[in-house]
Formats: sequence, C-alpha cells, structure tokens
Amino acid sequence: MTARLPVSRLRAVRTRSISPENFDGSAGGGGRATEGTGAESARDLGPGWKVSPSVDIPPGASFTLGEIDGPGRITHFWITTHSGHWRTLLLRAYWDGADEPAVEVPYGDFFCHGWGEFSQVSSEMVAANPHGGFNSYWPMPFRAGARLTLENLSEAPARVYYQITYELGGDHDNEGYFHGQWRRSNLLEYLRTHVLLDDVRGFGHYVGTYLAWGVNSNGWWGEGEMKFYLDEDEEFPTICGTGTEDYFGGAWNFDVPGRGYTTFSTPYLGLPQVIRPDGLYASQQRFGMFRWHVPDPIHFATRLRVEVQALGWRTGGRYLPLRDDIASTSLFYLDRPSTNRPPTPGAQEMEIHLGSGPAPT
Repeated sequence: MTARLPVSRLRAVRTRSISPENFDGSAGGGGRATEGTGAESARDLGPGWKVSPSVDIPPGASFTLGEIDGPGRITHFWITTHSGHWRTLLLRAYWDGADEPAVEVPYGDFFCHGWGEFSQVSSEMVAANPHGGFNSYWPMPFRAGARLTLENLSEAPARVYYQITYELGGDHDNEGYFHGQWRRSNLLEYLRTHVLLDDVRGFGHYVGTYLAWGVNSNGWWGEGEMKFYLDEDEEFPTICGTGTEDYFGGAWNFDVPGRGYTTFSTPYLGLPQVIRPDGLYASQQRFGMFRWHVPDPIHFATRLRVEVQALGWRTGGRYLPLRDDIASTSLFYLDRPSTNRPPTPGAQEMEIHLGSGPAPT
C-alpha cells in the first residue's frame, strides 16, 4: 500500500467516475442517458435529470459495475442497495485481465456489515452511513486494467446505486494489487481454529480484518488469539496476539461496567455492531469488528496464513473451545493479481441464520 500523497501535490493523472449515469467513465459522458431506472420520474425533464441513477440485477445474474483500461487506481467506491441484499450479492474485482478475482467477498461484509442490519462505521478506509451508504477508500491500483462485478445470488432482483471514482495514469509498478477473501465457519469445528487466509503466495502485506461473529453459547466468547503465520512459519506463528478483543483494540470483554458490550468506531479499529437477542427468533448475540493495518501493515515475503481461535471459559478457570458462527473478510496487497483463494461461496454458505446451527446442505 502506498504512502498517502500530500493533498497539495500536483500529479499528471486524470479523474474519472463510473456510475449508471456514465457506465464507461468517459470524459463528458455523464448525464446523457435517455432510458434507465429514473426515466419515468424524469419524463417531464428529459436527459440530464437523473434518468439512470441505478441498475437492476436480476436473480442469478452478474453485472459489471465498471471496466477500466489502465494504468490507474480506484480511489473511492460508493454503493447502496436494500439491506436484504447485503449478504446475497457477491462483489468481485479483477486486475490486469486476470481470469481469477483478487476480491471475492459478500457485498455487506466488504463494508463491515455481515449481519444485514445497519450500524454506523466511521473509519478511515470504510465508512457506512445511514441507511446503507457504503464507502470504500481502499486504494486499488492496476497497471493494465480493472473490472468490478456484482453477482446476485438471491431469488429477487436487486436495485443498486453506485459510483466508482478513479485516476487514469500514474506509475503503479511498485504498488501491490488489492485482494479480499471471505471465509465462514458455521459451525466452527470443535478444537479447530477459524482460518481467515490459507497459503497466500507472494510478496505483500496484510492490511485489514472484518469479523462477523455469531455466539452460540453463554458467557464470554473472545478469549482466542489472532495468529499470523509468515513465510516459513509452520506449527507456530510469528505474530500471536493475546485475545480477540485485544486484537481489535478493546479490552476486558468490550464491557464498560454498567453498560455491557459497548460499540466503538475509530479510524483503524472498532466494534461498531452488537446485535442482542430479541427474546424470540434472534436468540444469539452477534458482533461485527474491524481492524485496519494501515499504519501497521503486516509484511510477508513469500507466504501468509491467518487464523483466530474461538475460546470462552468453563468452570475452574479453564478455557472452553467454542463452536461459533464466524465469517471473516481479510484484505491484503500482493505483488500479483491472483493467488490461492477459497472456493466461491454459494447462497447457502452466505445465508444469515437467526439461530445456531450449520448451514443447510
């Protein structure tokens, strides 16, 4: 990830933007639509008056949000759709003509919303604003081109509004490609860790974690350690934290005495979401946590594996291995546009369950 450029620096690049009002980002190409999802509303006004503000993605279909000929860099990505689609849309990004996606993450999880319910996220890299205005400021450079897509895995059409702002030009030879991978353990196997990344090959650095953690037992759930296996590490990791809430910058169970679990959102880490049982079908607690390693990226030379333990307490001051529902989004930069990645998740693997138990097969 490159150092932030001073805002006053003049650079020989051009700003472009892709949206449903300018699908290819061409110069002077915005506001020309004569048909689109807003055409009926603009029937008295004509072109230039919000004729095409959004797109409809049919069930089972994939839609190309944007395709760019490089070199360049995506600098801001804003998008919104109905909350019922936050876990049924699959976001992908491809760099430099690669056949395999570098990013393949459920839409909501990419923006720190794995549970389909809104919570304010006020961080430097991701901002989620009422009601579902999702923003990414992760720099996404490319040398020859970029392509972003959404696949609708639900049984209902999805109306999506979006805008991709990017720079054309610049030298990106020394920048890494942005990657995002999603994994879910539901239920987590007994005495097993949840694996966030496995056998990522290449030279790069790890920059971000989001966890959507569903608790399936009473008591504290976050005693487990985050572990980063770098390069030649095998049985034991180079980086080993002291507890889940510690990794996300909190302490003592995120529990402010008298207030219980307490949400927070800071530039680089937070617990922005605590979903409490409702006394009926939502019977388990759910949590959303993020940590951005922007000032403290985790560098590796050849290989990376990341995992987290799920631990609570049992009687006698002993740890209790838990079998929770854990979904992780891991973000990193790499010297190549594709690497080892998990199988593409299907609709059932991404489905949000109200109660405990594994996804149906």
